[in-house]
Amino acid sequence: MTAIQAVFIRGYEERSSPKPHTVYRIDIQANVRSWQMWRRYSEFDDLHTDLARSTGSSPPCVLPPKHKFAILRSHSDTKILDERRVGLETYLRAILSTKEDKWRESFAFKEFLGIPVGKQQAGEASQLTSASWLDEHLELQSRLRDVWADINKRDALSDRGDIGASHKSNVAAKSKLAGVLARIGVLGKGLQELGVSGMSEGELQRRTDMVARLQDDCEKLSKVVTIARQTSSRAAAPLSSGGSLALNASSQSDREALLGSSHAAKPARRVFGASSPPKETEMTRPLDNVGLIGLQQTQIQQQDNQLSQLTTILQRQKQLGEAIGSEIAYQIEMLDDLSNEVDRVGGKLTATNKQLNRLS
Repeated sequence: MTAIQAVFIRGYEERSSPKPHTVYRIDIQANVRSWQMWRRYSEFDDLHTDLARSTGSSPPCVLPPKHKFAILRSHSDTKILDERRVGLETYLRAILSTKEDKWRESFAFKEFLGIPVGKQQAGEASQLTSASWLDEHLELQSRLRDVWADINKRDALSDRGDIGASHKSNVAAKSKLAGVLARIGVLGKGLQELGVSGMSEGELQRRTDMVARLQDDCEKLSKVVTIARQTSSRAAAPLSSGGSLALNASSQSDREALLGSSHAAKPARRVFGASSPPKETEMTRPLDNVGLIGLQQTQIQQQDNQLSQLTTILQRQKQLGEAIGSEIAYQIEMLDDLSNEVDRVGGKLTATNKQLNRLS
């Protein structure tokens, strides 16, 4: 384990994403190196809860309290922020200096300070807070972009004839992708724990969709890293706007074999043997047969994804419509009761008026 010698919280800054909040800069000094971590107050609060739950008792220190109307003024009140900064620093130092080491040796505390801990011990559940879950998701997205970069590098090296370096880039892409796949599982498990701990249904659904998109990207990447380039003359496959690879361009000889020797005197089109062959487009013109099939599969996949998203939207609209219908039925029932009550009271008033007329 990395021995921590000192901890300081020397500053803080305001951030606007995903919503305005303040993060505190934690400077950690160890025996041979030092580093920084940025944490917000809610993460300190989650740490305190995790330490109490994992060790069976609360740490011998208290967090600085939340101020009244903190949402309205704590982000701009430097006095409150400075007091909280000092209190948070005192909290961390108290955990490091206590005689009992169960709090500072816990996985939650090490993870909070970014201490290398290796594999998690059996029986010790991974704890992701709402904020750390989003940080992990952003990190995985960054890793996927690195995989795409390695794939593009692989293809560029292959085109230059550097087979050895191309193979190394492909191996690096596979290794990074395997790490992302393992961490996506942890992300899904952490989302289940957040759902149990009280996360709203709407936010839980949004994050479930985020995990599903990561899994789809990994599935596409796993196919790409296993595809071997058949020739070094084909262009490197850059990442397109849709997240897929650009398809292979056809060679001139392939086009001549496909279109026939007399294609120069005719409009450019594919000869499929049909009576009315489909028209060539700017997208399909530079593609060979393999590229055309790949384009078709990509479009089918995009249509499936759009259909899946549309299905989800329609299901939510259905649920919303059913809820509105139920509420309307309830309101109609209440109006019927009110109408009956008005009729009953009106009858009583009529009878009372008759009695008053007799008395007069």
